[in-house]
Amino acid sequence: MTERVSIHGQWSSRLIFVLAATGSAVGLGNIWKFPYITGENGGGAFVLVYLLCIAIVGIPVMMAEILLGRRGRQSPINTMHDLADEQGQSLFWSWIGWGGVIAGFLILSYYSVIAGWALSYVFKSGIGMFNGASAEQVTGIFDAMITSPERLLAWHTIFMVMTMWVVARGVRGGLEKAVTFLMPALFVLLLVMVGYAMSEGRFAEGVEFLFRPDFGKVFYECQVVEGAEVCRFSGEPLLTAMGHAFFTLSLGMGAIMVYGSYMPKGSSIAGTTFIIALADTAVALLAGMAIFPVVFENGLEPGSGPGLIFQTLPIAFGAMPGGQLFGTLFFVLLMFAAWSSSISLVEPAVAWLVENRGWSRVKSAAYTGLACWTLGLGTVFSFNIWSGEEYQFFGKTVFDLLDYLTANIMLPLGGLAMAVFVGWFASRDMSKFELQLGEGAFSLWWVLTRFVAPLAVMIIFLHAIGVV
Repeated sequence: MTERVSIHGQWSSRLIFVLAATGSAVGLGNIWKFPYITGENGGGAFVLVYLLCIAIVGIPVMMAEILLGRRGRQSPINTMHDLADEQGQSLFWSWIGWGGVIAGFLILSYYSVIAGWALSYVFKSGIGMFNGASAEQVTGIFDAMITSPERLLAWHTIFMVMTMWVVARGVRGGLEKAVTFLMPALFVLLLVMVGYAMSEGRFAEGVEFLFRPDFGKVFYECQVVEGAEVCRFSGEPLLTAMGHAFFTLSLGMGAIMVYGSYMPKGSSIAGTTFIIALADTAVALLAGMAIFPVVFENGLEPGSGPGLIFQTLPIAFGAMPGGQLFGTLFFVLLMFAAWSSSISLVEPAVAWLVENRGWSRVKSAAYTGLACWTLGLGTVFSFNIWSGEEYQFFGKTVFDLLDYLTANIMLPLGGLAMAVFVGWFASRDMSKFELQLGEGAFSLWWVLTRFVAPLAVMIIFLHAIGVV
């Protein structure tokens, strides 16, 4: 088979690709979302189910997305167009690329606003705003931030500029240099936070909560009715675990595909995917090990929902020895995770503009960033001046609508389509040529990609839209 070459260049080594793809996968979902959904769904059993879903859904789909990227060596749109043509299939398959690019663009528009919260909290914690603060004071600080469009706009603008500055510098000069610094720094900060939790929190209790399975809490939902506990079967936590395993790896939005297009030819797709999945999972588990001991030490609720990071943890850090320093480090960690993900969200769109419009990366990044920033105003105003019912669509604010549209519809459909294209419409020879696996390992991946992963993703999608 003919080997294509990317006009954007390629990663200087397999390690850099691993760091970049891990940076794309590791984001707010690992450090902000994973701990609180684990808390809401009973801890250890949920973690075990989540790891199983990573293995049977996440890894096969990621391998499929990387092999498509490396085979096409272009933006997701042009890659899917050319590969469909190469495989004798309808050019309609190029919509996978368009869907991924649009999804990444939409996600970045609101992701930048939420990441701005983390950036804001770095400074709030750094100046000691949370020292000795009560729950009411911390809540007041958070409310004062999100109800001020001027503050949200300022942090949204700063974070978007940070993202586009990296993307504009290109593969070697921007993306590679950023992930070379950000990912090791992120892991070091996480380990420091875990060490802090070991010394200042109830570490044993936190670890037990995270790793000791109680499957009754996964498959049964219990409520107290008239003084008696009534339990019924529930598949909700299972579906939550499956969905989060899929989304936390950044699948279905073209980010992994475009990063795969910069992957050196000699690198193992399977080996690299396993490392990325392992690193992504390790970050989520380490985040839990850093957070839950602190939560338990301060008598807080592990299942307190999305407010765990921004409204609960500051209370804990404000009351603990060294809390100002380590609270600041924690929000730096959160910001780094968001930054490494954000650059991958917009890279597919920038790559397409360079390829199809002949623009420079600087011009492409500037225009894309401006468009994302403008759309992000809808999210900024969703928390304040546009929060009323008169500004809602289908009962949702602009932020809620964008989040629902991307996470629940566009990404599952994108991941499903990639798995179906590779498993059913592309030739086995293409996949075998790119993957370079032994017959047994290839057959296992082939079955998972053709049957298991599409079925799992379809279940996620149908659940998300309320069918099951």
